[in-house]
Amino acid sequence: MAKNPNQKLKLLYILKYLMEKTDENHGVTMSDILSYLDSYNIKAERKSIYDDLKSLQDFGVDICSTKSKTVEYYIASRDFELSELKLLVDAVQSAKFITHKKSNELIKKLENLASQSEAKELQRQVFVSNRVKTMNERIYYNIDSLHEAMNSGKKISFFYYRWEITTDACQKVIKSRRNNGERYTVSPWALSWDDENYYLIAYDDKAEIIKHFRVDKMESVEVLHKEKREGKELFSKFDMAVYSKQIFGMFGGELTDVKIRFDNSLVGVIVDKFSKNVFISANDDGTFDMTTKIMLSPNFYGWLFALKDKATLISPKRAKDEFLSYVDDVIKMYK
Repeated sequence: MAKNPNQKLKLLYILKYLMEKTDENHGVTMSDILSYLDSYNIKAERKSIYDDLKSLQDFGVDICSTKSKTVEYYIASRDFELSELKLLVDAVQSAKFITHKKSNELIKKLENLASQSEAKELQRQVFVSNRVKTMNERIYYNIDSLHEAMNSGKKISFFYYRWEITTDACQKVIKSRRNNGERYTVSPWALSWDDENYYLIAYDDKAEIIKHFRVDKMESVEVLHKEKREGKELFSKFDMAVYSKQIFGMFGGELTDVKIRFDNSLVGVIVDKFSKNVFISANDDGTFDMTTKIMLSPNFYGWLFALKDKATLISPKRAKDEFLSYVDDVIKMYK
């Protein structure tokens, strides 16, 4: 009689069974293992299973055993702890640039890294249905193309779109291409995750400035294999951490030295936003001054406005004038 072809896969089936069914709180007996193998028509003796378990241990699989009424075997440690998987699930859920479909697919794959019992704890965290998510399923291909371009030092081209309301009677929200419908051509240098969105940081050699683009709003990304990217000298001094502190919500603007006076109660807010290394000086009246470079933008003024009387923009005068104009425009809307 011909042997069952699965017989050669016995060791792999044992590993699969242990990975799926066991953890520190759930073990399986030798009888359980034999019954599982028998379901695949794999015949085995207890002695051969002991040898297989020893081989897996020698290979580096952390298989332990406990003994009460009977001996139970389980996987004691894995590449990811349950708490780490929960963190990854939360990250996938909160990332707006990942679609609903892809979020569920990724979470399902993360569940496979835990035992079936522990995976239920991850399933209880799945609440992606009501969160705002991108609708661009091509984002994953975009990211692959961007990494390819950055690794090979090439430029990219792409269409970039925005949402707008039609002027006809229907007044639908539609997607339209920016840049007069023409493709952008830039030199990609970095990717940044800011405010739950994914951004490309790139150099525009025509404008000779750094620009950023929402990756989920990019379409038809092409790597220009014959065009070497530019901006190397500029990006050799580029610090992404500093850059992210200077801009607010990825709204660009003119980089300006600003001085702001804060109430001492806001020191935690400032550390969270700018880090504890930002230059500050204490005053005698329960306030402190912060001096740093910031890209002036409506988002920055909105952030400052939200701090109300606990923050005062000291300088420069141009920034103060722009902020007063911003506040005045808000007031006029409600008069």
